[in-house]
Amino acid sequence: MTEIRGHIRPTRRPGELGVHSLDHFHFVVPDLSVAQSFYDEFGLAVSTRGDGLALGVHGQHHVWGNIGEGPRKRHQYVSFGAFEDDIDRFARRLQDMGVSRLDPPAGVDSNGLWFHDHDRNLVEIAVAPKTSPNEKSTFAAASVGPGERGAPFRSTIKRTYPRRLAHILMFTRDVPKAIDFYTRVLGLRLSDHSGDGIAFLHGIHGSDHHMIAFAKSDAPGHHHFSWDVGSVDEIGAGAMHMLGKGHSQGWGLGRHALGSNYFHYVRDPWGSYSEYSADIDFVPADFDWKAGDHPPEDSFYAWGPNPPEDFVHNYEA
Repeated sequence: MTEIRGHIRPTRRPGELGVHSLDHFHFVVPDLSVAQSFYDEFGLAVSTRGDGLALGVHGQHHVWGNIGEGPRKRHQYVSFGAFEDDIDRFARRLQDMGVSRLDPPAGVDSNGLWFHDHDRNLVEIAVAPKTSPNEKSTFAAASVGPGERGAPFRSTIKRTYPRRLAHILMFTRDVPKAIDFYTRVLGLRLSDHSGDGIAFLHGIHGSDHHMIAFAKSDAPGHHHFSWDVGSVDEIGAGAMHMLGKGHSQGWGLGRHALGSNYFHYVRDPWGSYSEYSADIDFVPADFDWKAGDHPPEDSFYAWGPNPPEDFVHNYEA
């Protein structure tokens, strides 16, 4: 339970089966040293793990992502966290729905449930601590009074270090099929969508407006990782730092319409993106978010510069 503005709210939706968190992801790139440099400059805690890299955030032990080597950048799998007393129920659900269980990938030590989704992406459900937030993340928008200077100096501005993974956006051949699979099998709920073009799904035990989203493409693939920060100033400082390190391609500053978060995307060396995100909408465990079907002009961004022409191009196709 958590207390929010004097009201005690549950951190688990009783009696319903659903994953509680996006625990971690795995992908491969052709050059680990390039990945290490990019994510270190982005503000993540990058460490060596076996033959690959582990991505975390500073001050925490949780590993949000693993990176291995491969001939080209490609998404490998995503792992969702579940409560321990739900894992057998998930196993029965997979069996009842005819979803075939798979062995873990070679070299992965896991006792989770592995299977393919509607696009044959590899997915795991495993017992894990809840890392999805139990309340809306803090957001600072400080203003000073008359006679005071409010902005930091460029020479003293602090580096931006994300606080956690916020969400992941994947390309899919069929957005309605993605909604159907991830709601029926994993127990996620639809937050909002725009026809069959894009959809956003949240966790039932309290989560951001979306922990995973799907955008239509002619093939599966990964579009971006989103990382939570605490203010628009942190977004701007992160964007400027990456620009100074040569990562000039991206999109922002802007504000999304669905999810409401402020954003700046930095294009990575492989054509996908990492997003600095702040003040995203939150769905409590005891709240039923009313999903809407929104026209394209109301589903992308409320304000900001025009996105790059290839922003929604699937470079993994």
